[in-house]
Amino acid sequence: MSETAEKITVQSTENNKPIEAGVFLIDKPEGPTSFKIVQLVRRALKIKKVGHSGTLDPFASGLLIVCAGRPATKIIPLLMDGDKEYEATLHLGVETDTHDPEGEVVSTKPVPVISMEEITCCLAGFKGEQLQIPPRYSALKHNGKPLYYYARKGIEVKKEARRIEIKDIECLSVQGHTLSLKVLCSKGTYIRTLAADIGKTLGCGAHLSALRRTKNGPFSVNDAVDGEQLVNSGHSRQILQQHLLTVERVLTAVNN
Repeated sequence: MSETAEKITVQSTENNKPIEAGVFLIDKPEGPTSFKIVQLVRRALKIKKVGHSGTLDPFASGLLIVCAGRPATKIIPLLMDGDKEYEATLHLGVETDTHDPEGEVVSTKPVPVISMEEITCCLAGFKGEQLQIPPRYSALKHNGKPLYYYARKGIEVKKEARRIEIKDIECLSVQGHTLSLKVLCSKGTYIRTLAADIGKTLGCGAHLSALRRTKNGPFSVNDAVDGEQLVNSGHSRQILQQHLLTVERVLTAVNN
């Protein structure tokens, strides 16, 4: 990455000091919110205009594309349109109200012996275009507030199903109550919902216990800066500058 990184200059919000800014591929660790990573970049570069191209929940890790400076934040919608690739871990036999490990358990069922043939057949049924209802606990907005705001207050909000596409889905491994998958999907796909639906189809229920985003459009987490370094290092500005991409280079990658 450092061999191909380029630099653009924008005006700092502090003393009009020119600083280097652009687009950053960051491997978000488990724990911090996506917003915390954005705050870290904002403080390190002293730029107010910073955003990302798609939220990763605190328990999730992987590729988070962060754009700093007005020219970079303008292309966020384009970056959000790209397909996403994930490595997902499902815990079979346990359902939670959030479909992930951060929620409360609402159901437990015994997990039968499931053959690879049964798993392959199940996954094949989820491949292709389909309508998916967003989970109650999500950042999707309703009347200006995220759905999780209403869910936490016990308010039921009617959620319209959205058209998404699972372009590829394969089983990486199955061990006991743990099923690991690789999923390539369109924007707007909730892997938590997919995990819960797979659990229902298998007859034992499931929730998403771990998630890692490996690709976003043409960009790979293999080319990203280690988010742990940014969170724990006192030299985050220098680290970011070494992994900076210009808007022009990013647009070229997206359009090719």
